Amino acid sequence: MKKTTYLIPVLVIAVVAALSAIFVVDEREKALVLQFGQIKAVKEDPGLAFKIPIIQEVVRYDDRILSLDTETIEVTPSDDRRLVVDAFARYRIADVVQFRQAVGVGGIRFAEDRLSSILNSKIREVLGADQVTSDTILSEDRGRLMIRIRDQARAEARSLGLDVVDVRLKQTNLPAQNLEATFARMRAEREREAADEIARGNEAAQRVRALADRTVVETLSEADRDANVIRGEADAERNRIFAEAFGADPEFFAFYRSLQAYERALQGGNSTMVMTPDSQFFDYFSNERAGQAPAN
Repeated sequence: MKKTTYLIPVLVIAVVAALSAIFVVDEREKALVLQFGQIKAVKEDPGLAFKIPIIQEVVRYDDRILSLDTETIEVTPSDDRRLVVDAFARYRIADVVQFRQAVGVGGIRFAEDRLSSILNSKIREVLGADQVTSDTILSEDRGRLMIRIRDQARAEARSLGLDVVDVRLKQTNLPAQNLEATFARMRAEREREAADEIARGNEAAQRVRALADRTVVETLSEADRDANVIRGEADAERNRIFAEAFGADPEFFAFYRSLQAYERALQGGNSTMVMTPDSQFFDYFSNERAGQAPAN
């Protein structure tokens, strides 16, 4: 009975010791086995692993790609136009032993503070370099600038056991005090462009109107010319017909012209005409003259 009493606690202690000696490494992490703060083993492959109970401890680190947002900073490109920039980085722990030696017990938080300082330094260095203007940063060339920032930050972050996978500039804005002046300048430029477009449109409209007016004048001139030609030809034809009629029977032609004169002169109205009865105008009213009219 006494043996059983002592055996059970020993078995329990043995089981607990055996269980504490076993740990599982997840596929999304890496683990270090430490003994009195010294690295004794590195466990990078997922699965079961062992350690000495009580004496050794396990420290786990995330093996996935992590994200870090930098704080907003101001940079001054070569054209002296200040910009407010904030970025984010993607990184992972590439060398877990070097990472532990660099950050100690500070872990990820301490490493991200160090990495954030590195990124801000490289952002200022790259965006403030010669030949880099604010227009370059705001153009398609910003992709090339981000690659330069990533490469320089990656080289310096290796001392922390980190691999900087990517760096992206989220925003590149003007400081608040400069925005209004910039917007005013942009409005002025757009208004000037609009005025130039309006002036060019008015000039084009004047050319079109002048061309239309000239076309109208030329068309009317040609029409008047053609009309005068037709009227002249008609008058010539009329005169020819009258001349032939006059030559064929001068007496009848004189009689016909007199009738036309009577018709125009003797129309009703308020006009008064005083003439002597023996006037030649009344030749065809006398019996003798009327009797001489040719009969048809």
